[in-house]
Amino acid sequence: MKGARLLCLVFSGCLFAFPPPSSAKDPLPSWNDGAAKQAILSFVTTTTNPSNANFVPPEQRIATFDQDGTTWVEYPVYSQVIYCLDRVPVLVKTRPELAGVEPFKTVLSGDHSAIAKLSEQDLLKIVGATLSGMTVDEFESQVAAWLPTAKDGRWKAGLTLNLNFR
Repeated sequence: MKGARLLCLVFSGCLFAFPPPSSAKDPLPSWNDGAAKQAILSFVTTTTNPSNANFVPPEQRIATFDQDGTTWVEYPVYSQVIYCLDRVPVLVKTRPELAGVEPFKTVLSGDHSAIAKLSEQDLLKIVGATLSGMTVDEFESQVAAWLPTAKDGRWKAGLTLNLNFR
């Protein structure tokens, strides 16, 4: 899913400007101690220490982590895809001719099993249609309005994204 991965990079990039850890306080207190947590802490310590060969200057730091410590929110689906699927009804209000056209018709049906079977090509059509024809400011405004209502389908928890796209 090259398109979805590119979208994920563009959409969910997060600037981390962590100072080097200076205290014993746990910076991830809600995380269980384990390999993922330790890998993230090690990564941050290494890349924020100016004396380390892998130091990354603050202006070059871009990273995202999901709940399992990976750099992609990939399960059950990228949150950016959730955003695009949620935008289909809004898009159809402005382009009603899409209501009877696949893959938009399937999304509008609300049938989660049918939506889960959409092909990569179908998802790219949805991504293209829901993310085009707007300015960056319009996009930021739409995401800011959507985000407080966005929920993960499995955990029913809110989604979080950094809205600093520039």
